[in-house]
Amino acid sequence: MLPGRGPAAGARAADRRPGHATDRPDGRAADRQVGHSADRQPDRRPGRASGPAVEPPPVVLGIDFGASKIAAAACGTDGTLLASRTVPTKAGSGARAVFDRGVRAARGLLDMAEGCELAAVGVSTVGIPFADRVELAPTIPGWDDFALGEQLHAAFAGAEIRLATDVKAAACAEARWGALAGCDPAVYLNLGTGLAAAIVVGGKVLAGKHGAAGEIGYNLRGIGDVGLTINERTLLEHRVSGQALSRRAAQTLRGRADAAEIFQSSGALSELVDEFVAELAYHLVNLAILVDPQRIAVGGGMVRSWERLRPGLRTALAAGVPFPPELVIAAFPFDAPLMGAIALAAEAAGELPGVRRGGANNPATPEPAATAGASIQH
Repeated sequence: MLPGRGPAAGARAADRRPGHATDRPDGRAADRQVGHSADRQPDRRPGRASGPAVEPPPVVLGIDFGASKIAAAACGTDGTLLASRTVPTKAGSGARAVFDRGVRAARGLLDMAEGCELAAVGVSTVGIPFADRVELAPTIPGWDDFALGEQLHAAFAGAEIRLATDVKAAACAEARWGALAGCDPAVYLNLGTGLAAAIVVGGKVLAGKHGAAGEIGYNLRGIGDVGLTINERTLLEHRVSGQALSRRAAQTLRGRADAAEIFQSSGALSELVDEFVAELAYHLVNLAILVDPQRIAVGGGMVRSWERLRPGLRTALAAGVPFPPELVIAAFPFDAPLMGAIALAAEAAGELPGVRRGGANNPATPEPAATAGASIQH
């Protein structure tokens, strides 16, 4: 593990951003705002001319639609945080209600930005977003048929829109500002409600032909799975993910238990965790052999139990990979998708005339929206 890397190390890694404020979106504060410093206030002392009015700089929004929470942040075009908010997803309420909840949270942040013009919106989401649908998104009912790209254009008319799947957005943030900066190639592994990975090559996140590169939750688990369709076999994500572990523990205990409690338990639950880590390690070793990464960064809610996960994963990598990579905790272990959404929005704003250089993006065509943005490539 790199010195200083850990669940609280994100602020240090994030300092790579130009104009970065020490206050960042971290998903743990409901509403936060960075005020103007005294030296930026107009001089209103008697006998002083007020001078010409200065237009407030444009802002960008980042929104992360997660399985359990929606996180939003308003930032300057350089990534400096202005305000952030987190609200529950309430996935059971359906796609339209989830979308409206996220849009309301984001719009509320614009009120805190003192009337600044909205230049761009970056969005990360569970599943693979297109203009007219979201593929592979079973956690939010109706999300697969929801025209996310089109609805975002309607909700934020006039603003540039960029989208990416949540894990690829997280990898984008880690490659730009975090634990994978300067690592080539590299792997980001997300251990949260679900399971997925992202591959970084030359500082860019590989999307794949259909935006589905790194969706290891669909991996075959054994020779017996060969030739079976997705609906005919048990997916890896159904055995190795936060949701899967909680479900299996509940069957063992005949009662509910969260992941943190499971990782701290002994007896039958400890054996369950050993099985979990072993199967995860099996697939991580194979991924490392395929990619030959310089470093693997792990993020997602389950890294709160990193000390229970790390030894088994590290031992397996050291034993099974010809050239074992470094294994570290992500710089933004819990908020990388939101950070990635901010990065996408900042890149989109940078293409607008009067912000940095000319050019505009129009993702309205039904191509894989995960490929939008300079940091994600086929």
